[in-house]
Parts: sequence; C-alpha cells; structure tokens
Amino acid sequence: MQVLIVEDDFISRRLLSRYLEAIATCDMAINGEEALAAVRSTLSSGERYNLVCLDIMMPGIDGREVLQGIRALEDEYGLAPAERCRIVMTSALDKQETQGQTTNALADDYLVKPIIKRNLMDVLDRLGLLADDGISCS
Repeated sequence: MQVLIVEDDFISRRLLSRYLEAIATCDMAINGEEALAAVRSTLSSGERYNLVCLDIMMPGIDGREVLQGIRALEDEYGLAPAERCRIVMTSALDKQETQGQTTNALADDYLVKPIIKRNLMDVLDRLGLLADDGISCS
C-alpha cells in the first residue's frame, strides 16, 4: 500500500509513519504544496496513492483545499471512483466539527488527534485497505 502522510507537525508525521510501517510504504509532505506536488508526481508516473492521511489545519494551503486539489488531480488524470485514493482527514478538532468538514469536502473518513493506532486500523479496515491477514491490499 502506498501512503502519503500530510502533516505539518513532526511528531504526528512520525507517529503515523510508525503505525503504518508494517503495512505500507509512506511518503511525507509537510504542507499542502508538497502534498499536491507529490500526488501530481505519483499520478504522472502512472501510479497512485492508496491512502492519504491529511491534516485539516496547516499553514498556507489547508487540508480542505488540498483535498479538493487531490480530487481535481484525480479528475484530470481520469481516475474512476474505485481508483481514487482513500483520504482520511486528521484533526485536533472534536469529532462533530471534523466529521462535518470531511463530509462536505469529499474525504472518506476522519480521525481525531491524538491518533490511536487501533482507531487508525479500524478506519483502514472500514475503507477496505487491510486484508484479513493484516497485509495491505491495493
């Protein structure tokens, strides 16, 4: 599984990477500009991310704008809905605030920080990104 972690906080990036290291190859972006460049580069090489973990509150281009940009890039490259990456928004906002923002912004799910590994794995399972044996599927 190919994952892009978009997070401006070093500790949060590192934590997500450690949670996912056994099941995924993780790329990291520290802001929205890097995230969009990474998605564009990956799509132009004929590959795609299976999952993007995307912080909502970042300086510059925030997570909601990045989410819209990713979906626009997927449209530009002609990806069918089943081929699109799954996007999980992450935020320190409470669950209701986060859910409302992700629902309106075309995200697949959300996690409230601090992220707990079990909650992350539950979301990945719900999104069909985990095989029964714990190995990722594309």
